Amino acid sequence: MFAQLSLPILLLIFAASAGVIWIAGVKLADTTDVLAARLHLGKALGGIVVLAIATNLPEIAITVSAAASGNIGVAVGNILGGIAIQTVVLVFMDMAMKERKPLTYRAASLSLVIEAVLVVAVLIVAIMATQLPGDLIAFRVTPGALAIAGLWLVGIWLSGRASRSLPWHDSAGDAPDTQEEPKGHSQGKKDKAAGHSARVFWVFGAAALATLIAGVLLERSGDAIADHIGLSGVLFGATVLAAATSLPELSTGITSVRMKDYQLAISDIFGGNAFLPVLFLLAVVVSGEAVLPSAQASDIYLAGLGVLLTCVYAAGLIFRPKRLFWRMGADSLAVLVLYAVGVAGLFAIATHG
Repeated sequence: MFAQLSLPILLLIFAASAGVIWIAGVKLADTTDVLAARLHLGKALGGIVVLAIATNLPEIAITVSAAASGNIGVAVGNILGGIAIQTVVLVFMDMAMKERKPLTYRAASLSLVIEAVLVVAVLIVAIMATQLPGDLIAFRVTPGALAIAGLWLVGIWLSGRASRSLPWHDSAGDAPDTQEEPKGHSQGKKDKAAGHSARVFWVFGAAALATLIAGVLLERSGDAIADHIGLSGVLFGATVLAAATSLPELSTGITSVRMKDYQLAISDIFGGNAFLPVLFLLAVVVSGEAVLPSAQASDIYLAGLGVLLTCVYAAGLIFRPKRLFWRMGADSLAVLVLYAVGVAGLFAIATHG
């Protein structure tokens, strides 16, 4: 149906869907924070799983839609491209800082470094899984996708332990001169301003439904747009589509920064990035195909780019740069340059591949 529509109509559908994801995604993230506070889910393993699923509904909708329609390249590109571009979201959060110090300086914490290591770990396993035989699949499940999901669960358990206590001089693993209030204090403030619980549940449900529907429309219209303009599904999924689904993270992250909950702002990005490769398991179940062994060179390249950008911010959290360059820290500037160079390389791969 979408392939028969004209390009202007497709662009309108895509823009409208992105707008819905922006608005509904922000409401979803806010109500998720409130529900986490009221149901005491924040530090529980099951709660983290629920929160990860809720805050990644646009990516889940796109993955299911793409896998069901056989567009594996779009699904893989959106997952791996989403990690890279959501890491770049931290650049804009850094620029939104009201203080004259970079984001990583004020958020520096060992627990955040552990979360960054988890992102790197799941991406490395995803890269390793691309080299497994394509026929290594049973009951619509592949060992690579299962390994990623298992590693993610172990990783968030370790992250939860790290956020409670570490065997360091500061048991929370926080550096000196970081944020004054504890991580997650903005969730409590949102809770107080949210009103009755019944209303919060209704808003959460409506936002989740709107996000799912908009995510499917975004993927279908985006795939048709890519065909119209001659852009590969991998490139479109890794750039335009991934950018559209990152809009809620951008808005909620800037809100957290302005509420001086710097650690939560970074944790939300790392947490979402660590969860995204778990969607490969969902893509395998829906499509019935071994998704990762069919990955292209551009997919592996994107995974490497995600690892590189995450490592830059992990180093920033450890070394805590103080100088600002054009309202951003040295780590954010490096990430912005590396991402630009990385996207140029991605186009070179797609053009000459």
